[in-house]
Amino acid sequence: MYYVLMPSRDIRDNLATEQYLTEQKDFAEPLVLFYIQKPCIIVGRNQNTIEEINNEYVHEHNITVTRRVSGGGGIYDDLGNLCFSFVVDAADEQFGNFKQIVQPIVEALHRLGAQGAQVTGRNDITIDGKKFSGNAMYTKNGKTFSHGTLSYNVDLNAMTKALHVNNDKIQSKGIKSIRSRVTNIRPYLDKKYQNLTTEQFRDVLLLSLFHAQSLDQIKDHQYHLTAEDEAVIDQLKAKYYYNWDWVYGKSPKFTVQKRKHFDMGTIDARFQVEHGIIKAVRFYGDFFGEKDVQLLERQLIGRPYDYDSLQEMLDHNELQQYFTGIKPHDILQLIAP
Repeated sequence: MYYVLMPSRDIRDNLATEQYLTEQKDFAEPLVLFYIQKPCIIVGRNQNTIEEINNEYVHEHNITVTRRVSGGGGIYDDLGNLCFSFVVDAADEQFGNFKQIVQPIVEALHRLGAQGAQVTGRNDITIDGKKFSGNAMYTKNGKTFSHGTLSYNVDLNAMTKALHVNNDKIQSKGIKSIRSRVTNIRPYLDKKYQNLTTEQFRDVLLLSLFHAQSLDQIKDHQYHLTAEDEAVIDQLKAKYYYNWDWVYGKSPKFTVQKRKHFDMGTIDARFQVEHGIIKAVRFYGDFFGEKDVQLLERQLIGRPYDYDSLQEMLDHNELQQYFTGIKPHDILQLIAP
């Protein structure tokens, strides 16, 4: 296994680096990445950014907002959070099987004292019933990366103020507030690991992952970015993570909105319908899918907005590739008039 420790503290730089290493570099072994960043919000690929954030709070506190290429929900990071990412061959992992791909991190945390850490739900790592890690997945060019957060010493109050969480998600989990559901992992670690900087926590976790005693022992496993790498990463930063249209996007006015929270994610379907014909459609939500849902949206445009037409079109598409783990019948029942 190889590893990369990203020096930037800007989430946009780090996401571009991660995307580049996944899509355009080949490694003989799996790759693990670690990165830390200043306060930021990262929304999922299919989310409506404006509706996911507390815009006033975000601007007042100079919080960076960007969008990632993977699905899932919005997350808040600050310098008390450690992000990690595994890059593997897509053929070696079942898309959506977070438990398998993040198990090495869970086992490393166990060795650091957090014995109760476990993967629960669709993509969370929890301890004592509280979440300290959320994960998302993305596949392209025969590679899959699964990236996640590890709240070590995150400002949890800022997290709850910066994000806007819809009531249906809170109610589906049977909790009164998101703040009561999240925690930092720090108090659950052995005492010698409870007063580290985030960088120090990263290093001890890395050593635990490699079963090593010192960074010097694993230095040959570290990959360092080249000038050529950085040039391509700069292009990705401009195209995606620093690009207003990518982060916020432009949405037409919608005449129909259908929203439902499923165990494997929320789908918020919006249609612009004129004289019974679909003129525009967007699927928002924190769902996961191997394929870009925009491909499905394009197929819907120009079709009659009625049950039979939608059923015919959806029957000819493998909806699991767009909405992992959500039954096609349930999707039809949601979006049909």
